[in-house]
Amino acid sequence: MSTPQTVITPSPQHRLTDALRRAQDYLLAQQNLEGYWWAELEANVTLTAEYIMLHHILIAADPRNRRSNGKDREAQIQQMARYLLREQRAHGGWELYYGDGGEISTTIEAYFALKLAGHAPDEVPMQQARKFILARGGLTKARVFTKLHLALFGAYPWEGLPTLPPWFMFLPSWFPFNIYTMASWARSSTVPLLVVLDKKPVYDVGVRADELYDTGAQATADTRLKNNDRTIVGALLLTADRILKALDRAGFVPKRQQGIDAAERWVIERQDTPGDWAGIVPAMINSLLMFQVLGYSTKHPYFKRGLDALDRFCIEEGTLADSELPQYLRLQSCISPTWDTALGLTGLLDSGIAATDARVQAAGEWLLTKQIFRYGDWAVFNRDGKPAGWAFEFFNDYYPDVDDTAAVIMALLAMKLDDDEYKLEACRAATAWVMSMQCRAGGWAAFDIDNTQDLWNQMPYGDLKAMIDPPTADLTGRVLEMLGHWQAKHGEKLYDDQAVQRAIQFLLSLQEKDGAWWGRWGVNYVYGTYLALVGLRAIAPFAGFDMNCAQVKQAANWLRSVQNADGGWGETCASYKQPELRGKGPSTPSQTAWALLGLMAAGDFDSDSVKRGIEYLLRQQNADGSWPEAEFTGTGFPGHFYINYHQYRNQFPLSALGRYAAHVRP
Repeated sequence: MSTPQTVITPSPQHRLTDALRRAQDYLLAQQNLEGYWWAELEANVTLTAEYIMLHHILIAADPRNRRSNGKDREAQIQQMARYLLREQRAHGGWELYYGDGGEISTTIEAYFALKLAGHAPDEVPMQQARKFILARGGLTKARVFTKLHLALFGAYPWEGLPTLPPWFMFLPSWFPFNIYTMASWARSSTVPLLVVLDKKPVYDVGVRADELYDTGAQATADTRLKNNDRTIVGALLLTADRILKALDRAGFVPKRQQGIDAAERWVIERQDTPGDWAGIVPAMINSLLMFQVLGYSTKHPYFKRGLDALDRFCIEEGTLADSELPQYLRLQSCISPTWDTALGLTGLLDSGIAATDARVQAAGEWLLTKQIFRYGDWAVFNRDGKPAGWAFEFFNDYYPDVDDTAAVIMALLAMKLDDDEYKLEACRAATAWVMSMQCRAGGWAAFDIDNTQDLWNQMPYGDLKAMIDPPTADLTGRVLEMLGHWQAKHGEKLYDDQAVQRAIQFLLSLQEKDGAWWGRWGVNYVYGTYLALVGLRAIAPFAGFDMNCAQVKQAANWLRSVQNADGGWGETCASYKQPELRGKGPSTPSQTAWALLGLMAAGDFDSDSVKRGIEYLLRQQNADGSWPEAEFTGTGFPGHFYINYHQYRNQFPLSALGRYAAHVRP
């Protein structure tokens, strides 16, 4: 007779401790030997499609470019084409973000890239894609940048694109359309395009896209610019564009060559040591297009270093049968080692890893080597700040950002290094730079100060509505959290009271009627609300702010009200265009962690809502300590570009579980 087995159910505390240990082990296993973390930054397929297009342009200009910088470009084109085909969805289109039902511009670029790669229009995937595109109005409904890339091949008329003359380089700083009143990402992508838009090159490789027009031919399609916003300002700007086009046709473009020379010099000056421009692929591709248009050889150092940088941004996957070549190749829009390292450290330290742990120290020492002591574009309108910030990437000296800098400071303040006094001096200098970046409205933006000229978004060129970098709730919450950390951990007050009070009032002024905050850099209201609450909690003891006030209670109530039945939280990217969808979507580990961090900042550790959220994270954790997450929870441009940060799914749950464990630990 067998003896009945006694089943021992792990206690809640044991489950939490075990989950933390496995999550710590998983994250530490991802650490690079140099001390940093660097996970994939997944986005839509357009940049991979545009890299195929760039390859074809370079090969059309000089067949010897079939091999360059030690790469077989023809093989790369096929690797990227296989990736595009793999990412096509059953409806025939390609997605802007996971599960969005497909997006027309993304699909047009993927289709055209596949056609360049040799795929015939009568192939089934191409037929499905074409049907998807035409059902949504065809090529004339695409975004400006999609039309521009097709214009390079004669597949869209240059006349149908916005006009930006080279003399834009000389507009004074007080003028609304000065290049420095654009957001940094728009500026770094646009300056090289001033040359491309002026030269209007066409690389005839025998590939067109007539079948993507609703009329069946480019010649009969209405490709004129439209006032899509139907505003008076939009109509005036459209009229101005028509005047500029008429002057261009008449050959009257003042300071044309001087403007081209100025744009070329500007781009050369801003190429970082390893070849990047602004750390983002659009700026990198556009800069190489500019050099190509100006006649540079791909062997020229500017060009070669730029191509090398793009290749470093690529991810290879799989291996072809009977070959050492990768099966798939995709291009990331950006890379995030500084961000991943700061957040990874925060998760580990929140969850109880010792501040003196050698692995923590290695990451801290690496971060200190990435601090930037060089004036960048931010200094054009910030005459007082001294450089000491951090950028998102390995190298991006002209564009440090407030978000990364604040996150790095908090991670460094929580650890103990051998030369701790140098660390503190570095963080003091960085904090002074952050404080110098405070906008007149009281909040902080990412890369610039008072970058709020919304006329850019109403121009025909600005159809992504992402031409400026205004102060936001999430950035302001992050900075307030950082300032609170200084006082809580080191007793140092590195701000004046008026600056903090202005920031708090700015933050409260952005709160929605239901208690939520809109999130600029994460999806979306869950992200904004979490950072607002965390920031207010950190600064409250030192700024006389009452965390029991009605605004905080309302925010916490909103978070509890949008919790899903499974205990988690989720929010679709569609909430940027449809605010009624705020807080709605399938549960994800990262968004659940944000909601929990926000509720705990509001003082809620013990409600049923928090306990169910913790249970969701424990239940969803994989055996290896990681969490699954296919959804895109990061934001590049609201409404137009989203990101799946592959470390978010692991770092944020670790922080949430760690902070919860610190509260309930006996």
